[in-house]
Amino acid sequence: MPSELNTDFLIIGAGFSGLVAAHQLSQAGWKCVVVDRRNHLGGNAYDGYDAAGVLLHHYGPHYFRTNSPRIVEYLSAFTEWREVAYTIKSHVQGRLWSFPINLNTYEELIGRAAESEEFQEWLERNRLPIESPQNSEEVILSQVGHQLYEMFFEGYTMKQWQRHPRELDRSVCGRIPIRTNRDDRYLTENFQALPKAGYTKMLEKMLDASPSVQLFLNMDAAEARAKWNYKYLIFSGAIDDFYQKKFGPLPYRSLRFEPESFTAGQLAERQKLLGENAAPDGFWQTAMQINYPEQNVPWTRIVEIKHATGQQIDATTIVREYPKDWTPDDEPFYPVPTLESQAIYRRYQELATAEQNVTFIGRLATYRYYNMDQVTGMALTASQNLIQRFGTQL
Repeated sequence: MPSELNTDFLIIGAGFSGLVAAHQLSQAGWKCVVVDRRNHLGGNAYDGYDAAGVLLHHYGPHYFRTNSPRIVEYLSAFTEWREVAYTIKSHVQGRLWSFPINLNTYEELIGRAAESEEFQEWLERNRLPIESPQNSEEVILSQVGHQLYEMFFEGYTMKQWQRHPRELDRSVCGRIPIRTNRDDRYLTENFQALPKAGYTKMLEKMLDASPSVQLFLNMDAAEARAKWNYKYLIFSGAIDDFYQKKFGPLPYRSLRFEPESFTAGQLAERQKLLGENAAPDGFWQTAMQINYPEQNVPWTRIVEIKHATGQQIDATTIVREYPKDWTPDDEPFYPVPTLESQAIYRRYQELATAEQNVTFIGRLATYRYYNMDQVTGMALTASQNLIQRFGTQL
């Protein structure tokens, strides 16, 4: 029986991709229905307060950064910002190391002060002469050689992906900077900040500013497509799901999160125990993120996002992350960038390119790891192209 519910655009997914596209299209006067299979908006950027009162990123840390003034200006209409310098450490051989690799890391390795020139010479002697690295192992070996690669990259990558770095695209490890100065920031973009009240509040304001958008949660794509008559579909779910895994499933990696909260009293006891190695008052660890590359530790990192959010409360929460194989009951966090997976994706991409009334946007729909600013830019461009194609309804 045909549906009596009508909309101009049906948008699958209420994360950055879907909500940005919906906002832009609604500003042009088009009616949009946004659906999400989960019980909240925001996708993996969803955040909120836990029982300890800590503003927590429920699907792992989301470190917003960008070099695009356009993206900052657009999102600033829905949030104020708290500027952050994201810093992390790596726990190897029973101690903490500066990471990403920089001059401080080298000094920690040799046990004395050094200058950038000495570190550069050390790297020249130790890195492998690989002119055109073809995978993640070769990328790092060509920059730092075996010792630092084995300390910081090999074990972490194998835990995270259940694949050796040589099996993974060069982009996996290649996006982590190597520096010969004392810049220990994790990221290099000009603008690094978090929405002051959190991602959920920012996206709720975006939705409030979208007058002709309806949001429906706990609804999957198949149910929504059967329920509404629509002129055009914007899809930000998994592309192999859209095509009912016609060419086989695309592989993903998933995560399990184990949060643990601490009261002010518990943190004080920890400070006494650790002494000069303790974190500052109100914190459990000395850095926002500590990586654990070694195989004898089951988690890959511990994140204490309070370092970045700047919350002024006595309690804190840490989250241990455990990589896991993806199953249909898990969230698909990371597309697995191998030659085999890319070959499968290209077959789906050919079908997607031929679609006349469907636009695919976002990480899962394009089977690629994008940062939040990139996803926002993709959604802005896609929605503006649709407005040019269909005009406005104002």
